Amino acid sequence: MKILIVLTYYRPHISGLTIYAERLAKAFAKRGHKVTVLTSQFSKSLPLEEIDEGVRIVRVPVWFRISKGVIMPKIGWMATKLVMENDVIQLHLPQFDAAGISFRGRVSKKPTITTYHCDLRMPVGILSKAANIAINFMNYLTAIFSHRIVTYTQDYADHSKYLKNFKSKTNIIPPPVVLPEASSIEKKTFAKEHNPEGVHPIIGMAARFATEKGVEVLLEALPLILEKYPSAKVQFIGPYQRIVGEEAYLERLLPAIHEYEKSSHWEFVGELQPVQIAACYPNLDVLVLPSLNSTEAFGLVQIEAMMNGVPCVASNLPGVRQPVRSHNMGRIFEIGDSAGLARAVDEVLQSNLKDSQKPADEYSRYEPDKVAAEYEKLFEEIKREIK
Repeated sequence: MKILIVLTYYRPHISGLTIYAERLAKAFAKRGHKVTVLTSQFSKSLPLEEIDEGVRIVRVPVWFRISKGVIMPKIGWMATKLVMENDVIQLHLPQFDAAGISFRGRVSKKPTITTYHCDLRMPVGILSKAANIAINFMNYLTAIFSHRIVTYTQDYADHSKYLKNFKSKTNIIPPPVVLPEASSIEKKTFAKEHNPEGVHPIIGMAARFATEKGVEVLLEALPLILEKYPSAKVQFIGPYQRIVGEEAYLERLLPAIHEYEKSSHWEFVGELQPVQIAACYPNLDVLVLPSLNSTEAFGLVQIEAMMNGVPCVASNLPGVRQPVRSHNMGRIFEIGDSAGLARAVDEVLQSNLKDSQKPADEYSRYEPDKVAAEYEKLFEEIKREIK
Protein backbone atom coordinates (compact mmCIF):
# COMPACT_ATOMS: atom_id res chain seq x y z
CA MET A 1 0.00 0.00 0.00
CA LYS A 2 0.92 3.62 -0.46
CA ILE A 3 0.25 5.24 2.92
CA LEU A 4 -0.03 8.98 3.52
CA ILE A 5 0.49 10.05 7.15
CA VAL A 6 -0.39 13.63 8.07
CA LEU A 7 0.37 15.57 11.25
CA THR A 8 1.32 19.13 12.21
CA TYR A 9 4.64 18.37 13.90
CA TYR A 10 6.92 15.46 13.01
CA ARG A 11 10.39 14.58 14.14
CA PRO A 12 12.77 16.09 15.18
CA HIS A 13 10.05 17.76 17.25
CA ILE A 14 9.67 15.82 20.51
CA SER A 15 6.26 14.84 21.87
CA GLY A 16 4.38 11.61 22.45
CA LEU A 17 2.40 12.27 19.26
CA THR A 18 5.44 12.75 17.04
CA ILE A 19 7.23 9.73 18.51
CA TYR A 20 4.12 7.61 17.93
CA ALA A 21 3.82 8.80 14.31
CA GLU A 22 7.49 8.19 13.60
CA ARG A 23 7.42 4.67 15.03
CA LEU A 24 4.28 3.80 13.10
CA ALA A 25 5.60 5.27 9.84
CA LYS A 26 8.84 3.30 10.07
CA ALA A 27 6.95 0.12 11.01
CA PHE A 28 4.78 0.51 7.89
CA ALA A 29 7.91 1.01 5.78
CA LYS A 30 9.54 -2.11 7.24
CA ARG A 31 6.40 -4.06 6.37
CA GLY A 32 6.90 -3.16 2.71
CA HIS A 33 4.60 -0.17 2.32
CA LYS A 34 5.49 3.07 0.58
CA VAL A 35 5.09 5.72 3.28
CA THR A 36 4.86 9.49 2.91
CA VAL A 37 4.60 11.88 5.87
CA LEU A 38 3.07 15.31 5.23
CA THR A 39 3.93 17.79 7.96
CA SER A 40 5.06 21.35 8.70
CA GLN A 41 8.48 22.84 8.20
CA PHE A 42 8.27 24.12 11.76
CA SER A 43 11.94 25.10 11.66
CA LYS A 44 13.51 26.70 8.59
CA SER A 45 16.60 24.58 9.16
CA LEU A 46 14.62 21.47 8.16
CA PRO A 47 14.64 20.35 4.51
CA LEU A 48 11.39 20.54 2.56
CA GLU A 49 11.80 16.88 1.63
CA GLU A 50 13.96 14.00 2.84
CA ILE A 51 13.98 10.21 3.29
CA ASP A 52 14.41 8.70 6.75
CA GLU A 53 14.63 4.89 7.04
CA GLY A 54 12.41 4.41 4.03
CA VAL A 55 9.90 7.10 5.01
CA ARG A 56 9.49 10.08 2.69
CA ILE A 57 8.97 13.28 4.67
CA VAL A 58 7.35 16.24 2.88
CA ARG A 59 7.33 19.52 4.81
CA VAL A 60 5.16 22.54 4.04
CA PRO A 61 6.57 26.02 4.79
CA VAL A 62 5.05 27.82 7.79
CA TRP A 63 3.99 31.40 7.15
CA PHE A 64 3.27 32.30 10.78
CA ARG A 65 2.15 30.85 14.11
CA ILE A 66 -0.81 31.30 16.42
CA SER A 67 0.40 30.06 19.79
CA LYS A 68 1.32 26.39 19.20
CA GLY A 69 -0.51 26.28 15.87
CA VAL A 70 1.06 26.86 12.46
CA ILE A 71 -0.46 28.46 9.37
CA MET A 72 0.55 26.75 6.10
CA PRO A 73 -1.33 28.20 3.09
CA LYS A 74 0.31 25.71 0.70
CA ILE A 75 -0.79 22.60 2.57
CA GLY A 76 -4.11 22.34 0.68
CA TRP A 77 -2.40 22.06 -2.69
CA MET A 78 0.16 19.58 -1.40
CA ALA A 79 -2.49 17.51 0.39
CA THR A 80 -4.60 17.23 -2.78
CA LYS A 81 -1.59 16.02 -4.72
CA LEU A 82 -0.52 13.45 -2.10
CA VAL A 83 -4.01 12.12 -1.40
CA MET A 84 -4.35 11.31 -5.10
CA GLU A 85 -0.92 9.62 -5.13
CA ASN A 86 -1.59 7.36 -2.13
CA ASP A 87 -3.97 4.47 -1.39
CA VAL A 88 -4.85 5.21 2.23
CA ILE A 89 -4.63 8.17 4.63
CA GLN A 90 -3.73 8.18 8.30
CA LEU A 91 -4.22 11.43 10.22
CA HIS A 92 -3.09 12.46 13.70
CA LEU A 93 -5.22 14.74 15.87
CA PRO A 94 -5.19 17.41 17.21
CA GLN A 95 -4.52 19.08 13.86
CA PHE A 96 -6.19 22.10 12.25
CA ASP A 97 -5.60 20.97 8.65
CA ALA A 98 -6.89 17.42 9.12
CA ALA A 99 -10.53 18.20 8.25
CA GLY A 100 -9.75 19.22 4.68
CA ILE A 101 -7.50 16.21 4.19
CA SER A 102 -10.05 13.75 5.61
CA PHE A 103 -12.64 15.29 3.27
CA ARG A 104 -10.30 14.71 0.33
CA GLY A 105 -9.88 11.11 1.45
CA ARG A 106 -13.61 10.58 1.71
CA VAL A 107 -14.52 12.03 -1.69
CA SER A 108 -11.61 10.16 -3.31
CA LYS A 109 -12.82 6.91 -1.69
CA LYS A 110 -9.46 6.45 0.00
CA PRO A 111 -9.64 4.62 3.38
CA THR A 112 -9.04 7.31 5.98
CA ILE A 113 -8.13 6.61 9.61
CA THR A 114 -7.73 9.30 12.24
CA THR A 115 -5.67 8.64 15.36
CA TYR A 116 -6.93 10.76 18.23
CA HIS A 117 -4.07 11.29 20.64
CA CYS A 118 -5.53 13.72 23.16
CA ASP A 119 -7.72 16.73 23.77
CA LEU A 120 -6.33 20.15 22.97
CA ARG A 121 -5.93 22.94 25.51
CA MET A 122 -4.15 26.05 24.29
CA PRO A 123 -2.40 28.55 26.60
CA VAL A 124 -4.44 31.38 28.14
CA GLY A 125 -5.18 34.30 25.80
CA ILE A 126 -7.80 35.57 23.36
CA LEU A 127 -5.96 34.31 20.26
CA SER A 128 -5.25 30.96 21.87
CA LYS A 129 -8.90 30.58 22.89
CA ALA A 130 -10.05 31.35 19.36
CA ALA A 131 -7.50 28.91 17.94
CA ASN A 132 -8.67 26.24 20.40
CA ILE A 133 -12.28 26.64 19.26
CA ALA A 134 -11.29 26.53 15.60
CA ILE A 135 -9.12 23.42 15.97
CA ASN A 136 -11.76 21.57 18.00
CA PHE A 137 -14.32 22.34 15.28
CA MET A 138 -11.95 21.11 12.57
CA ASN A 139 -11.21 17.98 14.61
CA TYR A 140 -14.95 17.34 14.78
CA LEU A 141 -15.25 17.63 10.99
CA THR A 142 -12.26 15.33 10.61
CA ALA A 143 -14.06 12.63 12.59
CA ILE A 144 -17.18 12.98 10.44
CA PHE A 145 -15.22 12.44 7.22
CA SER A 146 -12.94 9.69 8.59
CA HIS A 147 -13.88 6.05 8.18
CA ARG A 148 -12.33 5.00 11.50
CA ILE A 149 -10.94 6.66 14.62
CA VAL A 150 -8.18 5.05 16.67
CA THR A 151 -7.25 5.83 20.26
CA TYR A 152 -4.93 4.17 22.76
CA THR A 153 -7.27 2.86 25.48
CA GLN A 154 -10.94 2.17 26.12
CA ASP A 155 -10.54 4.14 29.36
CA TYR A 156 -9.71 7.32 27.44
CA ALA A 157 -12.40 6.65 24.82
CA ASP A 158 -15.04 6.30 27.56
CA HIS A 159 -14.12 9.65 29.14
CA SER A 160 -13.37 11.80 26.09
CA LYS A 161 -16.17 14.19 25.14
CA TYR A 162 -14.87 14.15 21.58
CA LEU A 163 -14.77 10.37 21.20
CA LYS A 164 -18.16 9.83 22.83
CA ASN A 165 -19.69 11.42 19.72
CA PHE A 166 -18.14 8.76 17.47
CA LYS A 167 -18.37 5.49 19.40
CA SER A 168 -19.31 3.44 16.35
CA LYS A 169 -16.14 4.54 14.56
CA THR A 170 -13.74 4.26 17.49
CA ASN A 171 -11.21 1.44 17.64
CA ILE A 172 -8.64 0.71 20.36
CA ILE A 173 -5.06 0.02 19.28
CA PRO A 174 -2.18 0.20 21.80
CA PRO A 175 0.52 2.74 20.95
CA PRO A 176 3.85 1.66 19.43
CA VAL A 177 6.67 1.51 21.98
CA VAL A 178 10.21 0.42 21.23
CA LEU A 179 13.68 1.27 22.49
CA PRO A 180 17.10 0.05 21.37
CA GLU A 181 19.07 -2.21 23.68
CA ALA A 182 21.58 -0.32 25.81
CA SER A 183 24.76 -2.17 26.74
CA SER A 184 25.90 -2.46 30.36
CA ILE A 185 28.76 -0.10 29.50
CA GLU A 186 26.31 2.53 28.17
CA LYS A 187 24.19 2.22 31.32
CA LYS A 188 27.23 2.60 33.58
CA THR A 189 28.49 5.54 31.52
CA PHE A 190 25.15 7.31 31.89
CA ALA A 191 25.18 6.69 35.65
CA LYS A 192 28.74 7.95 35.96
CA GLU A 193 27.88 11.15 34.10
CA HIS A 194 24.55 11.94 35.77
CA ASN A 195 24.86 10.30 39.18
CA PRO A 196 28.57 9.98 39.99
CA GLU A 197 27.94 9.89 43.76
CA GLY A 198 25.54 6.97 43.33
CA VAL A 199 22.74 8.64 45.30
CA HIS A 200 19.29 7.10 45.60
CA PRO A 201 16.44 7.24 45.04
CA ILE A 202 16.50 8.75 41.55
CA ILE A 203 13.05 10.00 40.54
CA GLY A 204 12.65 10.41 36.80
CA MET A 205 10.25 12.61 34.88
CA ALA A 206 10.40 12.22 31.11
CA ALA A 207 8.43 14.89 29.25
CA ARG A 208 8.42 18.24 27.55
CA PHE A 209 8.34 21.04 30.13
CA ALA A 210 4.70 21.91 29.52
CA THR A 211 1.78 23.10 31.64
CA GLU A 212 -0.25 19.91 31.31
CA LYS A 213 2.62 17.77 32.60
CA GLY A 214 2.18 18.97 36.19
CA VAL A 215 5.80 19.78 37.01
CA GLU A 216 4.64 21.94 39.92
CA VAL A 217 2.96 18.91 41.52
CA LEU A 218 6.33 17.15 41.65
CA LEU A 219 8.00 20.31 42.97
CA GLU A 220 5.44 20.56 45.77
CA ALA A 221 5.86 16.86 46.59
CA LEU A 222 9.64 17.03 46.74
CA PRO A 223 9.93 18.44 50.31
CA LEU A 224 7.77 15.56 51.57
CA ILE A 225 9.88 13.04 49.66
CA LEU A 226 13.11 14.56 50.99
CA GLU A 227 11.87 14.23 54.58
CA LYS A 228 12.06 10.45 54.23
CA TYR A 229 14.69 10.23 51.50
CA PRO A 230 17.15 13.11 52.13
CA SER A 231 19.37 12.16 49.19
CA ALA A 232 16.54 11.87 46.64
CA LYS A 233 17.15 13.48 43.27
CA VAL A 234 14.85 14.34 40.37
CA GLN A 235 16.14 13.85 36.85
CA PHE A 236 14.00 15.75 34.33
CA ILE A 237 14.51 14.07 30.96
CA GLY A 238 13.40 16.00 27.89
CA PRO A 239 13.32 19.51 26.42
CA TYR A 240 12.62 22.33 28.86
CA GLN A 241 13.78 25.49 27.12
CA ARG A 242 12.18 27.34 24.19
CA ILE A 243 9.01 25.22 24.29
CA VAL A 244 6.45 27.11 22.19
CA GLY A 245 3.70 28.53 24.41
CA GLU A 246 5.34 27.36 27.64
CA GLU A 247 7.88 30.11 28.28
CA ALA A 248 5.87 31.73 31.10
CA TYR A 249 5.32 28.35 32.75
CA LEU A 250 9.05 27.65 32.85
CA GLU A 251 9.82 31.14 34.13
CA ARG A 252 7.31 30.71 36.98
CA LEU A 253 8.78 27.41 38.20
CA LEU A 254 12.49 28.05 37.60
CA PRO A 255 13.22 29.85 40.92
CA ALA A 256 12.11 26.80 42.96
CA ILE A 257 13.91 24.42 40.60
CA HIS A 258 17.15 26.40 40.84
CA GLU A 259 17.09 26.00 44.62
CA TYR A 260 16.84 22.22 44.24
CA GLU A 261 19.58 22.29 41.60
CA LYS A 262 21.90 24.05 44.06
CA SER A 263 21.34 21.27 46.62
CA SER A 264 21.75 18.51 43.99
CA HIS A 265 18.12 17.42 44.27
CA TRP A 266 17.21 18.32 40.67
CA GLU A 267 18.94 17.88 37.33
CA PHE A 268 17.83 18.84 33.86
CA VAL A 269 19.19 15.92 31.83
CA GLY A 270 17.98 17.41 28.53
CA GLU A 271 16.95 15.74 25.31
CA LEU A 272 18.31 12.23 24.80
CA GLN A 273 18.70 10.00 21.77
CA PRO A 274 16.85 6.63 21.94
CA VAL A 275 19.90 4.64 23.01
CA GLN A 276 20.65 7.23 25.72
CA ILE A 277 17.07 6.95 26.98
CA ALA A 278 17.46 3.18 27.10
CA ALA A 279 20.65 3.68 29.15
CA CYS A 280 18.91 6.19 31.41
CA TYR A 281 15.87 4.18 32.51
CA PRO A 282 17.72 1.41 34.40
CA ASN A 283 19.35 4.11 36.53
CA LEU A 284 15.97 5.37 37.77
CA ASP A 285 14.21 4.04 40.85
CA VAL A 286 10.79 5.35 39.82
CA LEU A 287 9.26 7.36 36.96
CA VAL A 288 6.52 9.89 37.72
CA LEU A 289 3.75 11.32 35.53
CA PRO A 290 1.94 14.04 37.50
CA SER A 291 -0.11 15.07 34.43
CA LEU A 292 -3.05 17.39 35.06
CA ASN A 293 -5.56 17.15 32.23
CA SER A 294 -6.80 15.26 29.17
CA THR A 295 -4.10 16.65 26.89
CA GLU A 296 -2.24 13.64 28.32
CA ALA A 297 -3.89 10.41 27.20
CA PHE A 298 -1.39 7.65 28.01
CA GLY A 299 2.27 8.45 28.56
CA LEU A 300 4.41 6.29 26.28
CA VAL A 301 7.32 6.79 28.67
CA GLN A 302 5.56 4.63 31.24
CA ILE A 303 5.82 1.57 29.01
CA GLU A 304 9.42 2.42 28.13
CA ALA A 305 10.26 2.59 31.83
CA MET A 306 8.38 -0.60 32.69
CA MET A 307 10.16 -2.47 29.89
CA ASN A 308 13.36 -1.55 31.73
CA GLY A 309 12.06 -2.73 35.10
CA VAL A 310 11.24 0.75 36.41
CA PRO A 311 7.88 1.23 38.21
CA CYS A 312 5.74 4.29 37.56
CA VAL A 313 3.63 6.68 39.61
CA ALA A 314 0.89 8.26 37.50
CA SER A 315 -1.99 10.64 38.13
CA ASN A 316 -5.51 9.26 38.07
CA LEU A 317 -6.31 10.51 34.57
CA PRO A 318 -8.26 8.42 32.06
CA GLY A 319 -5.74 6.65 29.84
CA VAL A 320 -2.71 7.81 31.86
CA ARG A 321 -3.59 5.40 34.68
CA GLN A 322 -3.91 2.42 32.35
CA PRO A 323 -0.23 1.34 32.07
CA VAL A 324 0.02 1.00 35.87
CA ARG A 325 -3.34 -0.78 36.01
CA SER A 326 -2.60 -3.08 33.08
CA HIS A 327 0.88 -4.12 34.17
CA ASN A 328 0.61 -3.77 37.96
CA MET A 329 3.87 -1.85 37.91
CA GLY A 330 3.44 1.18 40.15
CA ARG A 331 0.88 3.35 41.90
CA ILE A 332 -1.82 5.88 40.95
CA PHE A 333 -2.48 9.12 42.85
CA GLU A 334 -5.21 11.72 42.57
CA ILE A 335 -4.74 14.50 40.03
CA GLY A 336 -2.83 17.49 41.42
CA ASP A 337 -2.35 15.92 44.88
CA SER A 338 1.30 16.55 45.71
CA ALA A 339 1.03 14.77 49.09
CA GLY A 340 -0.56 11.82 47.28
CA LEU A 341 2.33 11.79 44.80
CA ALA A 342 4.85 11.72 47.67
CA ARG A 343 3.00 8.83 49.34
CA ALA A 344 2.80 6.90 46.07
CA VAL A 345 6.54 7.35 45.43
CA ASP A 346 7.26 6.07 48.95
CA GLU A 347 4.97 3.05 48.46
CA VAL A 348 6.70 2.16 45.19
CA LEU A 349 10.16 2.51 46.71
CA GLN A 350 9.10 0.28 49.61
CA SER A 351 7.44 -2.32 47.37
CA ASN A 352 10.56 -3.57 45.60
CA LEU A 353 8.80 -3.38 42.23
CA LYS A 354 11.97 -2.24 40.49
CA ASP A 355 13.46 -4.96 38.29
CA SER A 356 10.54 -7.30 39.08
CA GLN A 357 10.34 -10.09 36.54
CA LYS A 358 7.57 -10.03 33.95
CA PRO A 359 6.60 -12.65 31.33
CA ALA A 360 8.56 -12.34 28.11
CA ASP A 361 5.47 -11.23 26.18
CA GLU A 362 4.19 -8.77 28.81
CA TYR A 363 4.73 -5.76 26.56
CA SER A 364 4.52 -7.42 23.14
CA ARG A 365 1.23 -5.66 22.32
CA TYR A 366 3.21 -2.41 21.93
CA GLU A 367 5.61 -3.71 19.29
CA PRO A 368 5.42 -1.28 16.34
CA ASP A 369 5.10 -4.17 13.89
CA LYS A 370 2.00 -5.47 15.70
CA VAL A 371 0.51 -1.98 15.93
CA ALA A 372 1.07 -1.45 12.18
CA ALA A 373 -0.62 -4.81 11.49
CA GLU A 374 -3.71 -3.66 13.42
CA TYR A 375 -3.92 -0.53 11.29
CA GLU A 376 -3.59 -2.64 8.15
CA LYS A 377 -6.60 -4.69 9.23
CA LEU A 378 -8.67 -1.53 9.57
CA PHE A 379 -7.56 -0.27 6.15
CA GLU A 380 -8.61 -3.60 4.60
CA GLU A 381 -11.98 -3.48 6.38
CA ILE A 382 -12.65 -0.01 5.02
CA LYS A 383 -11.63 -1.04 1.49
CA ARG A 384 -14.25 -3.80 1.54
CA GLU A 385 -16.90 -1.39 2.82
CA ILE A 386 -16.40 1.32 0.20
CA LYS A 387 -16.11 -0.92 -2.87
